[in-house]
Amino acid sequence: MDKMVMAGNGEVTVTNDGATILSKLEVAHPAARMFVDLSRSQDVEAGDGTTSVVVVAGALLGAARTLLDKGLHPATISEAFLLAEREAQRVLRSVSVPLDLGDRDSLLRAATTSLNSKVVSQYSKTLAPIAVDAVLGVIDPATADNVDLRNVRVVKKVGGVVEDTELVDGLVFTQKASHVHGAPTRVANAKIALIQYCLSPPKTNMESNVVISEWSQMDRVIKQQQQYLSKLVLQIKRTGANVLLIQKSILRDAVTDMALEFLAKKKIMVVKDIERNDIEFICKNTGCQPIASPEGLSKDKLGTAALVEEEALESGARIVRVTGTPNKGRTTSVLVRGSNALVVDEADRSLHDALCVIRSLVKSKYLTPGGGAPEAEIAYRLSAHAKTLQGVHSYCVREYAEAFETIPYSLAENAGLNALEIVTVLRARHAAG
Repeated sequence: MDKMVMAGNGEVTVTNDGATILSKLEVAHPAARMFVDLSRSQDVEAGDGTTSVVVVAGALLGAARTLLDKGLHPATISEAFLLAEREAQRVLRSVSVPLDLGDRDSLLRAATTSLNSKVVSQYSKTLAPIAVDAVLGVIDPATADNVDLRNVRVVKKVGGVVEDTELVDGLVFTQKASHVHGAPTRVANAKIALIQYCLSPPKTNMESNVVISEWSQMDRVIKQQQQYLSKLVLQIKRTGANVLLIQKSILRDAVTDMALEFLAKKKIMVVKDIERNDIEFICKNTGCQPIASPEGLSKDKLGTAALVEEEALESGARIVRVTGTPNKGRTTSVLVRGSNALVVDEADRSLHDALCVIRSLVKSKYLTPGGGAPEAEIAYRLSAHAKTLQGVHSYCVREYAEAFETIPYSLAENAGLNALEIVTVLRARHAAG
């Protein structure tokens, strides 16, 4: 069931992602904050199951409270819960099926399962293959035991529908290229320079005002600016660069209109306002190196691409696509589309969950049944295991086992079924093997 959450500033979010909903809540109780952090950690590590982990944790807290009310010491409860946790992991491993990363169908089913409960579930046939191909594109399936999702760059662009979402072998920028008269918007055999300094007149270290009383003084200032910027542009051109990426600046304008005119005359395509967080990804993909000052410009710091082109989307928006890059760092990009910001944001969250699910399968190559089956098996096997223990540990493990029945109970209740009857049938069937 989807929820509409309104923040204090009026921002509306429509989602059923547990981590997203909890992150929007203003909680003060320390235990509640721990639950929010728990859900966030689950979202980062596994992507899916952010609601289930909170439900299970709440059930375990309830079990601990019951044991405390019976007079058991917290240290005893903690020790018994750790024993039960290790036994639960062994139960999970015993009911899991080994997975081969070359089995694309199994990976697709796992990604589709994580997407089926989302707002964009009707687009799972589009998003699931993208998630699988994105992860497999940045690893070696034969040797990989983890995935760095920072090598998968997700770019959001409002316009079109979710079905227009695509996997891009290269880079995508949501910024438009410079459209100063004569500036190129398509460059083949691109030589890419990524600069982190500003193409604008320098400013003093302290706030100051310059008073100009004559037009000749203004003319002299403009000429000095032209000479300064022309020198910077000429240095860039001498390296052989024909595509210029300019990092976004918060202190002053990263590039002025005058500098854009000079660059257009030199037939250099310009994409400005590159975010600092994207610098490492761009360098991995194109092979370029960030240049922090004009003195650092050199040919060996340039990246390459077969084609850099500005594209007009169906909605009228524009993007810059970079293809044919060397991609020595094994990176990939995903362009997420949607009719409005709410849909795009939810598609982004859903795709992130699917990527994390595939990453989890790379880290631990096992598939586990769903629908409350593993929790029911854990509850049954731990209850049986509790009978083999002596002392208070037996009571603690039994309470731990019963807490896991909260998941199938909640699933049956949310489906409109008789939860008590469903859980009873599950117990009987798991007891029968």
